[in-house]
Amino acid sequence: MGDLKGQTAIVTGASRGIGLAAARALFSAGANVVLTARTEDAAQRAALEIGGGVRDSQITGLGAHVADEEAAARCVSSTIERYGPIDILVNNVGTNPAYGPLIDQDRGRFAKLFEVNVWAPLSWTSLVAKSGMLERGGSVVNTASIGGLILEPTVGAYNASKAALIHMTKQLALELSPTIRVNAIAPGVVRTRLAEALWREHEDSLSQSTPLGRIGEPDDVASAVLFLASDAAKWITGETMVIDGGQRLGNPEEFRGRTHV
Repeated sequence: MGDLKGQTAIVTGASRGIGLAAARALFSAGANVVLTARTEDAAQRAALEIGGGVRDSQITGLGAHVADEEAAARCVSSTIERYGPIDILVNNVGTNPAYGPLIDQDRGRFAKLFEVNVWAPLSWTSLVAKSGMLERGGSVVNTASIGGLILEPTVGAYNASKAALIHMTKQLALELSPTIRVNAIAPGVVRTRLAEALWREHEDSLSQSTPLGRIGEPDDVASAVLFLASDAAKWITGETMVIDGGQRLGNPEEFRGRTHV
C-alpha cells in the first residue's frame, strides 16, 4: 500500500487538518504531491512543512479556490506540466456555513455549501478525468462525513451536502469505470478546525462515548485515503469507508462489562 513512487496526486484543501495529513501520507509513500489551499502562501507553507522545512521537488503548493473553475484548470495544467499525468485526486475541501434547522437557512449559505461540498469535487474530478486519467486509469477519493449517513439536529444542510457527495461518488464510480476508481471516506468527529465546535468543549465526554475511546486524528483518516488511493484497493470502487472509532454504533458504556451466559 505504501509504494506510490512515480505517481502524481492532487489534494485540495491541504493546508491543514485531514488534507494536510493526506498529502503527507501520499508524499511519504513516494508520490509527487500538489496540494492546494485558498491562498498560495498557505499552500506553500504546508508544502514546506511536509518537506521538513526545506523545499522538496516532490511536493508543491498552489493557490486555488476550490470552486473557481479557472483556478482549478490552472492547477491541473500546472501539475501535468511539472510532474506528468495525474494518478490520484483527493477532493478534500469542505465547508459548513449553515447551522440550525433546514428551514432557517438562507439561499446564500445553502448555495455556498453545495458549491464547495458537491460541485467542486465534481468539477475537479471532471478536469482530472478529461486530462488523461480516463485513458490511463487512476483513483479519486472524496472526503464525505458520517453526517451524510445519519441525521443530526443542527447540521442538516451540511449532512445533506455530504449525502449528495456520497451518492455522487457511486454515480461517478459507474460513469468512469473501468479505468478510474472513485471512493469516499466518511470521518466521524476528528480533531480539525472545521469540526472544532463538535469537540472543543466536551472532548472527554465524547471520547468516553466513542467505542475506541477517543476522537479521531487527521492521521487516522489519512491512512484510509492512502489505502483507497493505492493498488491495495484496486478492486474497490463506489464505496464509502467510515472512519469514526465506532461513533455510529452508539455509546458503548451500557454494553461494557456484561457477562455472557
